[in-house]
Amino acid sequence: MPRQAIHSYLNRHGFETLQPKAVLFDMDGVLFDSMPAHARSWASVCTRFGLHISAEEAYMNEGRTAASTINLLTERQWGRKATSQEIEQIYAEKCKAFNTCPEAPKMPGAEELLTKVKASGLQILVVTGSGQLSLLERLESHYPEFFSADRIVSSKDVHHGKPHPEPYLKGLEKAGVRPWEAFVVENAPLGVRAGVAAGIFTIAVNTGPLPDKALADEGADLIYPSMRSLAENWETLLAACRS
Repeated sequence: MPRQAIHSYLNRHGFETLQPKAVLFDMDGVLFDSMPAHARSWASVCTRFGLHISAEEAYMNEGRTAASTINLLTERQWGRKATSQEIEQIYAEKCKAFNTCPEAPKMPGAEELLTKVKASGLQILVVTGSGQLSLLERLESHYPEFFSADRIVSSKDVHHGKPHPEPYLKGLEKAGVRPWEAFVVENAPLGVRAGVAAGIFTIAVNTGPLPDKALADEGADLIYPSMRSLAENWETLLAACRS
């Protein structure tokens, strides 16, 4: 399966080889099992402001910047973009609601995969649509041997969030690699779309409630049912790249 996926990727982009030197990880739903709390927070806060977003829609739009998510809702329900003051107010309330939730645990299998990636000599970066300081601090405290501030691309570093390719292009720039020298690991449809648009081999891990089709439709090169499954198949994937 990996060999066929790699062959299709190379043909689609016109690249000669896939030689990974870096792995660009999404954060929520990939490194932390935090998406259920995010979805509940968005739904409860937006309801208070007269907006509506279901938990499923929150998953479908995971990866967008807060401003993009809020504008999506206000344009649909108010017929206009939100003002900067409205965005600031709604997002502040969403962050407050999220921070009252129990701390999201590490995603099962994530540390095992990070250990294998590091042992393989590949760079490790995180590319997230979040700008919440609490989450970025947790990333460094829970995975101290893998991440540092200069290895993180957050919503504060880009003009356009996912599904625009800019976040992953910025990740490539930070790593000093080209698209065929990296993997993206994502769990969200819009994140997959961003990775694919950046020309990077994009691996989807389906850690949420959406069907695999939601990830496949956005162009995921490979889909695994969990981070643990990807960790278990890491060596096979690297061997397929070398062959």
